[in-house]
This record gives sequence, structure tokens and C-alpha cells, in this order.
Amino acid sequence: MAQTTENAVDEVVVEITDEARTIVADAIAQETNAEELALWLEVRGIESARFVYDLYFQAKADAGDDDAIYEAGAFSVVVPGPSIGRLRGARLEFSEQDGGGLVMVNPNVPTPQEIAPGVPAEVLAQGLEGPLAVRAIAVLEADVNPSIAGHGGRADLVAIDESAGIAYLALSGGCQGCAMSRMTLSQGIEVTLKDQIPELTEIVDVTDHAVGENPFYAN
Repeated sequence: MAQTTENAVDEVVVEITDEARTIVADAIAQETNAEELALWLEVRGIESARFVYDLYFQAKADAGDDDAIYEAGAFSVVVPGPSIGRLRGARLEFSEQDGGGLVMVNPNVPTPQEIAPGVPAEVLAQGLEGPLAVRAIAVLEADVNPSIAGHGGRADLVAIDESAGIAYLALSGGCQGCAMSRMTLSQGIEVTLKDQIPELTEIVDVTDHAVGENPFYAN
């Protein structure tokens, strides 16, 4: 259901610096339907244990009852309901790094359950400081990630059952959502890890492949 301005949630979820406001305002002004548009900010997913974001222009009238709507100078901002808690206290600013652009500075981080959905709580509680975890991380950094970096991919250990030898991995970048990711995991990453760490009995992919550059399935 579309939300009227009168029913809008006026909480300022994401602060926007003056420089960023100018950039956004100039960009909206170039749109043919500028008066209808708002800046939408939302968490798109999780990659490498960090939130990733979508920033886009969409009609303010499309906002729903649970979305936050507030004014940021010359334009409105909409934060979809599911992203409010994840973005509360964040700041949108301009950065000159990598050629310059808008970046989100967010004090919030994904919970272990969000990073590794489906991993038993008792396994998450073991952390990544055990001997198998340390060795697995070293192998990933030294041998696995350099080999898949050429495709923009990365593999991270997000949990490990030290007693059972089960490692839980999250793939990101070019490997997240890629239709070949299962082959990469089973024929590349898994083989490398088990060859160098015989104590590992199983490698489990906990990546959310519904997001990413080339998602091959959606929930």
C-alpha cells in the first residue's frame, strides 16, 4: 500500500552530509519526473560479512506504511522498513577514493546469524580462534582467494565446528550468485582445504546466492 506524506515515519535513519546532499539533489534535478522522486536507501544483502547497499531514485509515493520517509533539504529520503534497523545511525557521504562517489558509513554490522544462516548457534559460539579455524583462514587467504580473485570472487570462513571438522564458508564478489559457484566450491575450494587440512570432513556453503552480481536462484 502506498503511503501518504501525512503517515510518513519522520525518523532520520541515515544522515546525509552537505556534500552528498548537493550531489543527490543535482542528480535528481536532471530526471524528467524529479518532483516525484525520492532517494531510496536500503541494505541489499551481505557480502564478506558486511552489509551492501542500494541507492536509487524511485517515486516517493511508492513508499509503504512501514518505510521511513524524511526530508533531506531539496529531496526526500525513503528507507524501506526491513533496512531501518540495519541503517539507523549510518551516514551517507562523499569519498574521493576510487575516483570519488557516495559511500555509506554504517556503525551496524550483520549478526552472526545473518552472516551464516542455518549454522547451529553452538557452532557460531565457537568463534574463529580455534586451531582448525586459524589454519582454514590461512589456506583461504594464501591459496584459495588469490586463485578466484581474477573472477572477482572471494571465500571467507564464517564458522567452523572444531570437533566435527565442518567448515562453513560464505562466497562473495563474482562467486556470489554465480551459477558456477557450486563447482568452484566442490572442485576447487573444498579440495584445497581438505588436502591441506585433513581434519576437515565437510565444507558447507552458507552464501545467500539470491543476491550478488549474477544470482541463479531467488527465494
